[in-house]
Amino acid sequence: MGWIMHSDINSCYASIELVFRPELRDKPFVVGGDEEARHGIILAKNLIAKKYGIKTGATLLEARRCCPTLISVPPNYQLYLKFSRIIREIYLEYSDVVEPFGLDEAWVDISHIASDSKEATMVAEEIRARIYKELGVTVSIGVSWNKPYAKLGSDYRKPDAVTVITPDNYKQIVYPLPASDLLYVGPATTKKLAAYSIRTIGDMVEAGERNFLKQLLGKVGTMLTVFASGRDITPVIPMGEEAIIKSVGNSSTFHRDLVNDDDIRIAFYVLAESVSARLREGGFECKTVQISLRGNDLFRFERQMKLDRQTNLASELVPAAMRLFKKNYHWSRPLRSVGIRGVDLSPIGSPQQLSLLIDEYSRDKVIALENSVDCIRERFGYHSCQRALFLTDKHLSGLDARKDNVIHPVGYTYIS
Repeated sequence: MGWIMHSDINSCYASIELVFRPELRDKPFVVGGDEEARHGIILAKNLIAKKYGIKTGATLLEARRCCPTLISVPPNYQLYLKFSRIIREIYLEYSDVVEPFGLDEAWVDISHIASDSKEATMVAEEIRARIYKELGVTVSIGVSWNKPYAKLGSDYRKPDAVTVITPDNYKQIVYPLPASDLLYVGPATTKKLAAYSIRTIGDMVEAGERNFLKQLLGKVGTMLTVFASGRDITPVIPMGEEAIIKSVGNSSTFHRDLVNDDDIRIAFYVLAESVSARLREGGFECKTVQISLRGNDLFRFERQMKLDRQTNLASELVPAAMRLFKKNYHWSRPLRSVGIRGVDLSPIGSPQQLSLLIDEYSRDKVIALENSVDCIRERFGYHSCQRALFLTDKHLSGLDARKDNVIHPVGYTYIS
């Protein structure tokens, strides 16, 4: 039996800020928010702020009602990315099989250096101590024989702890946990499960054995049954490798509200250039475009549409995304976060129905242009070649969505 470690940086943004702002250690503070507008979304909070009932995702205005003395600091994404990279380098000293899961989390396969739970615990404790000693931030680590249980272990005790879930103790540790603690059980699924009195992971196992989860949730129900019962055999995917790709997308929370179509168009182009470049790099084209929108109040929705023809060009993804946006959103409130995704992928060159309405010669020139831009940016950096549109708002367009955003590389909904 192999051993997998899941490591989670505790209160990632806030912990990193405390390294450089030690004067805030004894004060309630949050990362995120606009002190002048007083309505920005809170990205992270320290333990003192948490005691006031302040939650991630709340607005700064709401947080100040709970704690009038609250201190807000702006996010420094470049700093957080730097810490994330350094911590991953530590993981790589122990294993070359490291799978990032967002900026602050990663799975590490330590089977080759840990033959039993005792050795796995020693490795995890050594890594936990090293990260605190060398960087001044704490991590919580879970160790188990599968990825979902390892993640449950890292969530089980926080901050700065190691939890080992073994075949001997998993029923005592895992089964009493709320169903919402399991990987990919979100609020909507939690509510649906609760309607049938499925409130714990143990309840999910029992319902899965009766095939009820599959009846209720379809393919996702099968996946969650496997996760809950500890039967997942998904390997840790080393950095640079990918599972079978079913979609490529990117999203971002921008530094200010998006208030009109021009803002959205810039945001879509920033994100679509990352998506299209990654599609081309992977040798794919997409047949469907999907957009996601989120407001300051955490209102959120997604829409998608089939494209006239498969593509991996930002200049075709964005007009389609804008048509989808205008059809479904009418500016009832400002937006803070948007995303764009290419779905229903096929290899470049797959047979397709051509249209008499498309000038193929001109389209070939656009393909050559976007490929040339990829080469220029690869050699001289992302900002060496920019769209003229980006000059109209350098703050919105300043994000290198491909490198500055961390993409979750592996999807789990592969079970047939």
